[in-house]
Amino acid sequence: MDTALLFWNNIISACGVSKIIISDRDPKFTSEFWTNFYDMLGSKLAFSTAYHPQTDGLAERMIQTMEDILRGFCA
Repeated sequence: MDTALLFWNNIISACGVSKIIISDRDPKFTSEFWTNFYDMLGSKLAFSTAYHPQTDGLAERMIQTMEDILRGFCA
């Protein structure tokens, strides 16, 4: 719950809700938390094609960017 609240207060409230989120199939993003969270927001959670390095590379870069942003909020 703390993670969701932090995400809501610092990211969603500042930037708004995305209509679609594309992620790789990392278990962090296929978890029940994320699927339920984006359902509640009315966003679609889509996953990249398995074993497609070009798409996976883009997703990994976006994950790194989000981690950097969240790290700034948590510091």
